[in-house]
Amino acid sequence: MNIKGLVHVNINCSDFDRSAKFYELLGFQKVFDVPPKNSIEVAAAVGMPPYTVKGALLLLNSETPFLLDLLEWQEPSDISPPYPHLYHLGIARIALRTDDLDSDVTFLKSQGVEFLSEPATVQLDGQPETRFVCFKDPDGTILELVE
Repeated sequence: MNIKGLVHVNINCSDFDRSAKFYELLGFQKVFDVPPKNSIEVAAAVGMPPYTVKGALLLLNSETPFLLDLLEWQEPSDISPPYPHLYHLGIARIALRTDDLDSDVTFLKSQGVEFLSEPATVQLDGQPETRFVCFKDPDGTILELVE
Protein backbone atom coordinates (compact mmCIF):
# COMPACT_ATOMS: atom_id res chain seq x y z
CA MET A 1 0.00 0.00 0.00
CA ASN A 2 1.09 3.55 -0.71
CA ILE A 3 -1.34 5.53 1.44
CA LYS A 4 0.17 8.84 2.51
CA GLY A 5 -2.62 10.37 4.60
CA LEU A 6 -6.24 11.39 4.88
CA VAL A 7 -7.80 13.47 2.07
CA HIS A 8 -11.21 14.36 3.54
CA VAL A 9 -14.22 13.13 5.48
CA ASN A 10 -17.70 13.51 3.98
CA ILE A 11 -20.68 14.57 6.11
CA ASN A 12 -24.13 14.72 4.53
CA CYS A 13 -26.56 17.30 5.85
CA SER A 14 -30.20 18.30 5.35
CA ASP A 15 -29.52 22.07 5.10
CA PHE A 16 -26.11 23.08 3.78
CA ASP A 17 -26.29 26.72 4.86
CA ARG A 18 -27.25 25.82 8.46
CA SER A 19 -24.58 23.11 8.70
CA ALA A 20 -21.88 25.29 7.13
CA LYS A 21 -22.53 27.93 9.82
CA PHE A 22 -22.27 25.22 12.50
CA TYR A 23 -18.93 23.94 11.18
CA GLU A 24 -17.67 27.52 10.91
CA LEU A 25 -18.36 27.79 14.68
CA LEU A 26 -15.89 24.91 15.07
CA GLY A 27 -13.25 26.78 13.04
CA PHE A 28 -13.77 25.35 9.54
CA GLN A 29 -13.56 27.71 6.54
CA LYS A 30 -15.01 27.14 3.07
CA VAL A 31 -12.25 26.66 0.50
CA PHE A 32 -14.12 25.22 -2.49
CA ASP A 33 -17.75 25.04 -3.64
CA VAL A 34 -18.73 21.57 -4.85
CA PRO A 35 -20.33 21.66 -8.33
CA PRO A 36 -24.12 21.12 -8.05
CA LYS A 37 -24.04 18.56 -10.87
CA ASN A 38 -21.26 16.33 -12.10
CA SER A 39 -20.61 13.88 -14.90
CA ILE A 40 -22.26 10.46 -15.19
CA GLU A 41 -18.79 8.98 -14.60
CA VAL A 42 -18.39 10.85 -11.28
CA ALA A 43 -21.90 9.88 -10.17
CA ALA A 44 -21.17 6.23 -10.97
CA ALA A 45 -17.86 6.41 -9.07
CA VAL A 46 -19.79 7.20 -5.86
CA GLY A 47 -22.51 4.65 -6.63
CA MET A 48 -25.18 7.23 -7.51
CA PRO A 49 -27.42 8.06 -10.45
CA PRO A 50 -26.89 11.58 -11.82
CA TYR A 51 -27.43 13.91 -8.87
CA THR A 52 -27.71 17.48 -7.65
CA VAL A 53 -25.95 18.63 -4.46
CA LYS A 54 -25.20 21.81 -2.59
CA GLY A 55 -21.88 21.60 -0.83
CA ALA A 56 -18.35 22.72 -0.21
CA LEU A 57 -15.00 21.58 1.05
CA LEU A 58 -14.34 23.12 4.47
CA LEU A 59 -10.83 23.35 5.90
CA LEU A 60 -9.87 23.26 9.56
CA ASN A 61 -6.48 24.93 9.22
CA SER A 62 -4.72 23.68 12.33
CA GLU A 63 -1.48 21.88 13.23
CA THR A 64 -2.91 18.94 11.30
CA PRO A 65 -5.12 20.44 8.55
CA PHE A 66 -8.41 18.59 8.14
CA LEU A 67 -10.74 18.78 5.13
CA LEU A 68 -14.48 18.20 5.46
CA ASP A 69 -16.68 17.50 2.42
CA LEU A 70 -20.08 18.89 3.53
CA LEU A 71 -22.94 17.96 1.16
CA GLU A 72 -26.67 18.54 1.03
CA TRP A 73 -28.05 15.95 -1.41
CA GLN A 74 -30.88 17.69 -3.26
CA GLU A 75 -31.70 15.01 -5.85
CA PRO A 76 -31.89 12.28 -4.76
CA SER A 77 -32.52 13.23 -1.15
CA ASP A 78 -32.88 11.35 2.13
CA ILE A 79 -33.37 13.24 5.39
CA SER A 80 -33.34 10.18 7.66
CA PRO A 81 -31.34 10.75 10.87
CA PRO A 82 -27.69 9.64 10.56
CA TYR A 83 -27.91 6.87 13.18
CA PRO A 84 -29.71 6.04 16.40
CA HIS A 85 -26.59 5.25 18.48
CA LEU A 86 -22.80 5.05 18.33
CA TYR A 87 -22.51 1.26 18.22
CA HIS A 88 -23.81 0.93 14.65
CA LEU A 89 -21.51 -0.36 11.93
CA GLY A 90 -19.43 2.05 9.91
CA ILE A 91 -18.05 5.45 10.80
CA ALA A 92 -19.46 6.53 14.15
CA ARG A 93 -17.95 9.91 15.00
CA ILE A 94 -15.21 12.39 14.19
CA ALA A 95 -12.87 13.46 17.02
CA LEU A 96 -11.37 16.95 17.02
CA ARG A 97 -8.44 17.92 19.27
CA THR A 98 -8.70 20.96 21.56
CA ASP A 99 -6.37 22.49 24.12
CA ASP A 100 -9.24 24.04 26.15
CA LEU A 101 -12.15 21.63 26.44
CA ASP A 102 -14.02 23.58 29.11
CA SER A 103 -13.96 26.82 27.12
CA ASP A 104 -15.07 25.09 23.93
CA VAL A 105 -17.92 23.28 25.71
CA THR A 106 -19.10 26.54 27.30
CA PHE A 107 -19.02 28.30 23.92
CA LEU A 108 -20.85 25.52 22.06
CA LYS A 109 -23.51 25.27 24.78
CA SER A 110 -24.07 29.03 24.49
CA GLN A 111 -24.76 28.41 20.79
CA GLY A 112 -27.40 25.77 21.60
CA VAL A 113 -25.30 22.74 20.64
CA GLU A 114 -26.61 19.43 22.07
CA PHE A 115 -24.14 17.33 24.09
CA LEU A 116 -24.46 13.63 24.90
CA SER A 117 -23.06 14.16 28.42
CA GLU A 118 -20.68 16.28 30.43
CA PRO A 119 -16.95 15.84 29.69
CA ALA A 120 -15.49 12.51 30.81
CA THR A 121 -11.96 11.53 31.81
CA VAL A 122 -10.24 8.35 30.69
CA GLN A 123 -6.81 7.06 31.61
CA LEU A 124 -5.14 4.10 29.97
CA ASP A 125 -2.29 2.24 31.68
CA GLY A 126 0.79 4.44 31.86
CA GLN A 127 -0.78 7.23 29.79
CA PRO A 128 -1.79 10.73 30.91
CA GLU A 129 -5.47 11.45 31.50
CA THR A 130 -7.53 12.43 28.48
CA ARG A 131 -10.77 14.38 28.68
CA PHE A 132 -13.42 14.22 25.97
CA VAL A 133 -17.05 15.00 25.24
CA CYS A 134 -19.41 14.10 22.39
CA PHE A 135 -21.92 16.47 20.78
CA LYS A 136 -24.21 16.64 17.75
CA ASP A 137 -24.17 18.72 14.60
CA PRO A 138 -27.52 20.14 13.38
CA ASP A 139 -28.53 16.80 11.79
CA GLY A 140 -27.38 14.60 14.67
CA THR A 141 -23.96 13.57 13.36
CA ILE A 142 -21.80 12.85 16.41
CA LEU A 143 -18.59 14.83 16.86
CA GLU A 144 -16.11 14.60 19.72
CA LEU A 145 -13.78 17.09 21.36
CA VAL A 146 -10.64 15.59 22.93
CA GLU A 147 -8.21 17.42 25.23
